[in-house]
Amino acid sequence: MRIGIDLGGTSVKAALCEEDGTLLAKQSTPTRTGDAAGLCADMKLLALALCGERGIAASQVTSIGIGVPGSFDKETCTLKFGTNLGMNNVCFADAFQPEFSCAVQLDNDANCAALGEATAGAAKNARNMLMVTLGTGVGGGIIIDGKLYTGCNGIAGEMGHIVIQRDGEPCNCGRKGCLEAYASASAFVKFAERALAEGRESLLSKSAGHLDAKMICDAVDAGDLLARELFDDYCENLSSGLASYINIFQPECLVLGGGLAGYGEKLLEPLRRLTTPQTFRSDKCNTEIVCASLGNDAGLIGAAML
Repeated sequence: MRIGIDLGGTSVKAALCEEDGTLLAKQSTPTRTGDAAGLCADMKLLALALCGERGIAASQVTSIGIGVPGSFDKETCTLKFGTNLGMNNVCFADAFQPEFSCAVQLDNDANCAALGEATAGAAKNARNMLMVTLGTGVGGGIIIDGKLYTGCNGIAGEMGHIVIQRDGEPCNCGRKGCLEAYASASAFVKFAERALAEGRESLLSKSAGHLDAKMICDAVDAGDLLARELFDDYCENLSSGLASYINIFQPECLVLGGGLAGYGEKLLEPLRRLTTPQTFRSDKCNTEIVCASLGNDAGLIGAAML
């Protein structure tokens, strides 16, 4: 048995999984931000509660994995900077002792989501896959030959920070023209607000200053011309990044996650149409672009599989 934990700024979620990633049970508790000792105690209590729920001994748990936001040290299982959690330099290596004697693993929450989708989700059975998450930023993870790839320093997989337009829009990372500055949900909204401020007519005008990505997608469905223009531009920009990923990695599957992936086939159809002509393809393997299927469970299952 394996246990996966997803540390979030609002809640701590934990799941008990079988060795193949099958989710058996899950529980959660509010995050005690700024209280490292309390957080560690809560994680252990969740792990023990999961074992009790399924009637198994703590000794039957073979590994515990934790998905974290922020920077970390995998070797020492230490969260270095957890801004959203209100704590830094927290070591989780011994947090589950003495009840659990198994190894504790730590990784980025986006990497865990990618591993979850590769293990039991939309990319199940794919040996090589990429996940791209479309939320406040653009994140993701890389799976090569069935294993999570994190580079020489553990931080590979910053999918949003390839440049698609030289000297383009400023990105939060300090560079200009990054994919994140064009294809995140935040960027989608930014361009819409900018167009409305310039006086463009749209159904979106009534929500100016308070837009979100779903509102723009709903306006596309309603036939709004500005929303359609914004969406078409968004897909053009995102396809540029996806084509680069495919040409570099040639994965069997590219999984889209995050809030915008909830638009489903309405997003996938134009992305496939725009991305395909830009990629190197072969009869042996062509990358399939799909939406994530595990939702919030992806990070839990991926953490368990670390």
